[in-house]
Amino acid sequence: MKKILLLFFYCTIAAIAQAQKYDFVVAQDGSGQFKTVQEALNAVPDFRKVTTTIFIKNGVYKEKLNLSHSKQFVKIIGEDVAKTILTFDDWAQRKNSFGEEKGTSGSSSFYIYGPNFSAENITFQNSAGPVGQAVALFVAGDKAKFTNCRMLGFQDTLYTYGYGSRQYYYKCYIEGTVDFIFGASTAVFDDCEIFCKKAGYITASSSPDTVKYGYVFMNCRIVGDAPENSYFLGRPWRPYAKAVFLNCNLGKMIKAEGWDNWGKESNQQTAYYAEYKSTGPGANPAARVKWSHQLDEKTAKEYTLEKILNGWNPKE
Repeated sequence: MKKILLLFFYCTIAAIAQAQKYDFVVAQDGSGQFKTVQEALNAVPDFRKVTTTIFIKNGVYKEKLNLSHSKQFVKIIGEDVAKTILTFDDWAQRKNSFGEEKGTSGSSSFYIYGPNFSAENITFQNSAGPVGQAVALFVAGDKAKFTNCRMLGFQDTLYTYGYGSRQYYYKCYIEGTVDFIFGASTAVFDDCEIFCKKAGYITASSSPDTVKYGYVFMNCRIVGDAPENSYFLGRPWRPYAKAVFLNCNLGKMIKAEGWDNWGKESNQQTAYYAEYKSTGPGANPAARVKWSHQLDEKTAKEYTLEKILNGWNPKE
């Protein structure tokens, strides 16, 4: 009896400690305040000026999620990155309730509009499969940070949607086929694993002409099960697309020419594609298209987090 009481005491203390550490807990078994992630997001007070932390226990949460612009400083933490899965299965050609196609933007599993969002140990997934455009994560809010997260899908997995949005991905795993990292935002991918499936293009930036930086990959590993010579590093979705790979290890799937102009020669005059000290079997600076760039050491030093992200240092 004494042992049972002690066990109950310690379990109670642990539960209290967990409740104090997190503002909300989501658990499908009812052990938290909410059983669904959307309920927890809805419960965040509008325009709160301090961080609201939501702990999500292991489970596959099939929900089409939306974090509105008024929900700022929201942080979600998964119990285990491989077992805390936020997923849905919409795709671009799927019909809505009016019989209209949802489109690429309408296909996302999770929409993030609130600024100063962060996520740790979460898998973001679109489970529709290889059916065309099917977004797993749509990020519009400014100062979005992802640490040790996974983004799973095929075409158009990660939509860095926000015009002027600054985004930081650290030690993340991102997989896909065609244009699986795409959009207008300025985004840094730091020490990430980029997994190429089948064949396609890693990036499809649509950077506006008003920003200096688009996508910057730092110390990333480009891996996958795609065939040799089947992938471009990127192609310009819009004329002023920008993508730079710094100190990245490139797998054998990367084509020797590296970059594609999306069938428009005029894009070669406006897009900015560059590398610095690429390694691995996919590194081939001499064979790259002539309109891309190989950076020198001085220029490469300009690519600091604070400069790329316009004064925001996500590591602080």
